[in-house]
Amino acid sequence: MTFTDKPKGLQQNLDQESLLHRMINQIRRSLDLQEILTTTVTEVRLYLRSDRVMVYRFDADGNGEVITESIHDQRLPSLLGLRFPVHDIPEEAREMFLSVGQRSIVDVANEKIGLSPLQSKETGKPLQTNIYYRQVDPCHIQYLKAMGVQSSLVVPILHCDPQEQSAKPKLWGLLVSHHSEPRKILKRELKVSQQVADQVGIAIAQSNLLTETLAKQEREVTINRVTTLLHKLPIIELQGALEEVITAFGGVGGRLYIEQSRELYTWGDQPTLPYELDNSIIEQHPMWQNWMAEWKPGNIWTTVDLYKEPRLRVLALAFRSTQIRGLMVIPLHYREKFIGVLSIFRSEFETEILWAGLCEQNRRQLLPQLSFEVWREQKKGQAAEWKPEEILLAQALYDHFSMAIQQQQMYKQEQALNLNLELRVQEQTAELEKSLLLTKVLKQVTEQIRRTLDLQTTLQSIVREVRPLLNSDRVLIFQLKNKSVIVEEINGNWQSVLGIKALPECFPDQYTHPYFQGRVQAINNVSTDPLSDCHREFLQSLQVQANLIVPINMGMQLWGLLIAHECKAPRNWQDAEIDLLQQLGDQAAIAIQQAELYQQTCDAETEARNQAAHLEHTLHELQETQTKLIHTEKMSGLGQLVAGVAHEINNPVNFIYGNLCHASDYTEQLLEILRLYQLHYPLPHSEIHVAIKAIDFEFLVEDLPKIMTSMQVGTERIRSIVLSLRNFSRLDEAENKRVDLHEGIDNTLLILQHRLKANAEFPGIQVIKDYGNIPRVECYAGQMNQVFMNIFSNAIDALIMGAEDWRLGTGELKTRDKVDKRNTSCPILTIYISTKISVDNSRLLISICDNGPGMTQEVKKRIFDPFYTTKPVGKGTGLGLAISYQIIVEKHGGIMECISEPGKGTEFWIEIPVKPPAKINKLIA
Repeated sequence: MTFTDKPKGLQQNLDQESLLHRMINQIRRSLDLQEILTTTVTEVRLYLRSDRVMVYRFDADGNGEVITESIHDQRLPSLLGLRFPVHDIPEEAREMFLSVGQRSIVDVANEKIGLSPLQSKETGKPLQTNIYYRQVDPCHIQYLKAMGVQSSLVVPILHCDPQEQSAKPKLWGLLVSHHSEPRKILKRELKVSQQVADQVGIAIAQSNLLTETLAKQEREVTINRVTTLLHKLPIIELQGALEEVITAFGGVGGRLYIEQSRELYTWGDQPTLPYELDNSIIEQHPMWQNWMAEWKPGNIWTTVDLYKEPRLRVLALAFRSTQIRGLMVIPLHYREKFIGVLSIFRSEFETEILWAGLCEQNRRQLLPQLSFEVWREQKKGQAAEWKPEEILLAQALYDHFSMAIQQQQMYKQEQALNLNLELRVQEQTAELEKSLLLTKVLKQVTEQIRRTLDLQTTLQSIVREVRPLLNSDRVLIFQLKNKSVIVEEINGNWQSVLGIKALPECFPDQYTHPYFQGRVQAINNVSTDPLSDCHREFLQSLQVQANLIVPINMGMQLWGLLIAHECKAPRNWQDAEIDLLQQLGDQAAIAIQQAELYQQTCDAETEARNQAAHLEHTLHELQETQTKLIHTEKMSGLGQLVAGVAHEINNPVNFIYGNLCHASDYTEQLLEILRLYQLHYPLPHSEIHVAIKAIDFEFLVEDLPKIMTSMQVGTERIRSIVLSLRNFSRLDEAENKRVDLHEGIDNTLLILQHRLKANAEFPGIQVIKDYGNIPRVECYAGQMNQVFMNIFSNAIDALIMGAEDWRLGTGELKTRDKVDKRNTSCPILTIYISTKISVDNSRLLISICDNGPGMTQEVKKRIFDPFYTTKPVGKGTGLGLAISYQIIVEKHGGIMECISEPGKGTEFWIEIPVKPPAKINKLIA
């Protein structure tokens, strides 16, 4: 079959228009895809006058099947219903069909194939040359000859899902024309065939939409029917809903299991657990329950072959006697709680696939198909696939079944509550009457017990009030501390047990733990109840025939026992009597505790007065210790951080600084060579001239030395900052030694330099130094640097606050000496530092002043108190000046004072000895 551009007149144009018109009418008239495809192959065969036209559809696994065909006078055998393996059409051919819509025309006699792409694969634009020929693979020629074909035309059928806007077309199938004799294909015939294939793609999209719409309608109908059955009150028809669901899914059976009530609803074929699995219901098997516990709400599980699932390898034995193979499991939840499971079964079936000949796997890709005789492949044990629309239906039914089961359970609970409500009301009424009577009795006894706070009187009142209430012969209190009876109340001529101690061998210490846990011991008959011989003899010696014991617990210990004795005869202690004595024991514990607390309060009052002064002194020492600890931790962390940062910066800076001089020399030498080139070669090449002009050579020569100089100045600046950081940290100078305090002041100011500089919103702070000729001072250098840091930081904060108040018109600044006459709106912000030696050369005098807003007398009195600050929340801790005061006064034996008035600035005056006194040295050592 070859390609030609020669027309055959007007009739062919009319045939083309007629064919397309019939195709479009068929698509509009019917939405049945098979009917449209049958009409298509018939019309195309008549139009092309070929022997066979068929539609070849690709499956999901890549294999293909002839789904419709039209044959002229049985000149070629029928291929309808036959499947072809995936390797019959190479992957690269499928790619060309899909990517550029390629059509192929094969001339078997001349062994040529004409490829007709619609558009370029690279650019996506239509090609000028609509067809080109090349030699065809001999294997392909033999394949067509085996089919009896001498010429063929293949046009791809592409399908794009209209519901997905960004979806790419997919290769749905092929429109194939076969002829038993060589023939030519006109250009318009090729065009018409492509147009017909495009119409088939439209018909496929419409058919799919119709199928999805019908499936959605069917799901909605199923959901409505099931919802009607599930939400009927007062009786919810779960059995009917189960049958409706199984029918909708095309199942042969199913089950609905409810976890709380262990109810099971079944319909159709059912599995049966073997005897050895020890469960009659599969949902109650531990393996099934563990499986259900792993599922999250809303998840649906399906399988087409339950015998291949590892989780069901044991439970699958229950399905051996049935034809069930497909399984859908819908775990039901209500608010994350598992409430049941719905299972649907599908039966296995056998399938028969008709293949166009039997192909051996090891020869399929080497030789063409030589025989197309029908080969029947039998597959047993198959189950229908669970479709996506069925999963959607299952998810919708999940919500309805979950809510219905929860409603049923709530309805049953409500009915049970209603049935028991009257009985519960009667029981509660009796309990309330009994509680009211008991409350009145307890109130009377409690009032009698609590009339006094004297411990002995309280204990005697307890036994006196309790005995008649129980109508017993003897009531006593046994104190655990003394292990003896301390008070008693007797009715009759019974012997007294006051002061009698319990025998250690009869009542060991381990007996006290159960009483502390709330144990109540009721002995109805001493002679017959199970007691140890020692215990029975002890009670009989006290003339006791029945007794009742309740603990008196105070806090976390057992204080004693409240005991009632019956001496006349055995007595069956009633629950009400036990409860009454137990509550009286609790009241007795409260009364005893109050009496003991009162006594303890009286005893503690004198001791509290004696300890008041001592506590005040201890509190002061605690505050000082806390301040020292915070200061020590802060300085340790800060020193390590500063020293570490300085060390890490120092190495690369030294490398840069050491190489900058060499880089500067090399730059000068290179520039000198360039000048010599300019001198001896004044007329450079044009390309060099353009490059010189592009980089602005003259400016580069002038600016490069400046850059090197700036870099050298910058590295020197960084080295000085690093040196200042190391000096400020003073980690190697924790011991007391002689240092130059001017160096410490300068290093501190260098670290705070960024806060002293002026910017758009801040005029900057001027530092005036008046350093005297002072000797090296023996001190703790790191701690002195912390003092300078705290004072300078507070001075800067005060000046910044004053400048802001001045700018807003609410503050006033006064300099120590003068005001800047050039700008009377705001004076110069100044920090003045003065150092000198005392007249006797024994003390160093340091003055640090600022011209900030100053302080009131109330603030000045408290500035050295720990945790006192005037700064906003989060801006200060109130520890800086307190720590500084301790460092100067306690560590160095010096003096630190603050001189300040509102509007006149602040001055900190520091005096430290050049050499610490002997006392300080001893403390340090």
